[in-house]
Amino acid sequence: MVKQEFIKLNNGNEMPAIAIVGTGTKWFKNGETEENFTPELVEQIKYALTLPGVVHIDAAEFYSTYREVGKALEESPKPRNEIFITDKFCTQEKWTKNPVDSLEKALAKLGLEYVDLYLLHSPFITKEHNGFTFEEAWGYMEELYQSGKAKNIGVSNYAVEDLERLMKIAKVRPQVNQIEYNAFLQNQTPGIYKYCQEHDIQLEAYSPLGPLQKKPADGDSQPFYQYVNKVAENHGKTPGEVLLRWVSKRGVIPVTTSEKRERTKQAQEIFEFDLTKEEVDEITKLGLQHETLRLYWTDEYNKFNAESQKA
Repeated sequence: MVKQEFIKLNNGNEMPAIAIVGTGTKWFKNGETEENFTPELVEQIKYALTLPGVVHIDAAEFYSTYREVGKALEESPKPRNEIFITDKFCTQEKWTKNPVDSLEKALAKLGLEYVDLYLLHSPFITKEHNGFTFEEAWGYMEELYQSGKAKNIGVSNYAVEDLERLMKIAKVRPQVNQIEYNAFLQNQTPGIYKYCQEHDIQLEAYSPLGPLQKKPADGDSQPFYQYVNKVAENHGKTPGEVLLRWVSKRGVIPVTTSEKRERTKQAQEIFEFDLTKEEVDEITKLGLQHETLRLYWTDEYNKFNAESQKA
């Protein structure tokens, strides 16, 4: 059996401490058409579902990959209780009426009765654009939680002020806040890391390997990359494995993806090794010395770049 870690959420439920198949970023499509069905994604998910342990798959309405996820689930013999599915309601485009309507349609496409975690994809919700208010959106999420169609609920890309606004009306506290997080972006928005830790809202990290994705040509001469390479060599691991493990050691759940089977397997086995406190602290320190690396929501959050690399 693979060694796994699970995070206990504020409602007592547990979730896997890593998601090994993110169906956004690399796999994202602009809407669903017959022509843009992606068999490679189906095969990648099916492979992931052959791995031992609970497999965490991250999906979203905005990614337009429900058909691929649904086909992979249909063709996999893995039992439902060994699969953890995250989904997100699209706040950016008005493709469905509201979170309830969206999830019901998603469940039909996925061939599921429930998702394990359901998130609002962003805090940018207005009556004019979405047809309901920021506060009403959370009411829909609570409705899905009470019905059991979403076992856990949360948000994505929420800043401290968004969470404070939400907490004023919430009957159910969000279990998760999924944000962009990596060694070069240790606060997507000011103070969000500390706030979520103090208020028992679990952070998830998308694009946790940003520093490797955007590694400069002269990266190996820079202290951060030199140190990560050294740690990787000492543990017999790759720099990617080290950075994913660093994210988890910071108390954040990494959401990663790859079309390479070996890397997917490595991600599922990330808890087979550990980093020392000294290694974690040094990566944190060297990461904070680097300029901010933000890949998403740049129009909304670049204004915080000067504050995003503060512990």
